[in-house]
Amino acid sequence: MNGENNDDNKPVLLWLTAAAFAAALYAIFFYVPTERTEGVVQRIMYFHIPSAWIAFFAFFIVFLCSILFLWKKEREWDIYAMASAEIGVLFCSLVLVTGPIWAKPIWGTWWVWDARLTSTLILWLIYVAYLMLRIHTDPGSMRARYAAVVGIVGFLDIPIIHFSVLWWRTFHPQPKMISAQGLGAGMAPSMVGALLISLTAFTLLYFLLMGQRINIEKLKDEIDRLKKENLYSH
Repeated sequence: MNGENNDDNKPVLLWLTAAAFAAALYAIFFYVPTERTEGVVQRIMYFHIPSAWIAFFAFFIVFLCSILFLWKKEREWDIYAMASAEIGVLFCSLVLVTGPIWAKPIWGTWWVWDARLTSTLILWLIYVAYLMLRIHTDPGSMRARYAAVVGIVGFLDIPIIHFSVLWWRTFHPQPKMISAQGLGAGMAPSMVGALLISLTAFTLLYFLLMGQRINIEKLKDEIDRLKKENLYSH
C-alpha cells in the first residue's frame, strides 16, 4: 500500500463518510415513517443494527489478521488486528448502549439476561480483555501472539450471537433484514433503504477510523525505530 496515495484518499473518504451520514440522518428522521407499534423509539434500529454489523465485521478482521499474523509473523497483520479490535469495541459499546435505550420503553426494563444480549456482552468483555492484554503486556512478538489467540477465540462467540434468537426462546426480536423470507422481507421498503444508507455510512466510518489508527501505530513504530537508532549511534 502506497502511503502517499493513501494520504491523498483521506479527504475523499472523509467527505464520502460525511455525505453518507448526512443522507442517513435525513432518511432516519425525515424520510422513514414512524413505526406504528413501537413509535419513534424504533428509529434507534438505524443506529443499533449497523453498529452490530460493523462490530461483527471489525472482529472478523481481527480474526482474519490474527490468523495471518500467526502464520506469517509480520507486524503489519498485528497492527491491523489491533486497530480493528479497538474500533470493534467502540461499535460493540454502541450496540450495548442503544439496545437498552430501545428496550426500556418497549420491554419496560433496560436489560434482561437474554441469550443474544448476554452473548453480546460476553463478546464485548472478550475484546476489552484483548485490548487490556495489549496494554499490560510488554511489547514484542509474545504479546502479539497472545493477543492473536484471544482475537481468534473471541470471534467464535459471533455465530452464537447470530443464531441465538433461532436456537433459543429470547426476548430479542427475530431478524428482519436477513431472514428466511428473504433480504428485508420483514420491513417496509423505505425502512430497508434507510437501514442500507445507515449501514453504508457506518462502513465508511469504519474504514476511515481504521486508516487513521493504522497510520498512528505505524508512526509510533517509526518513532521507536528512530529512538533505538539514536540510542545505539551514541
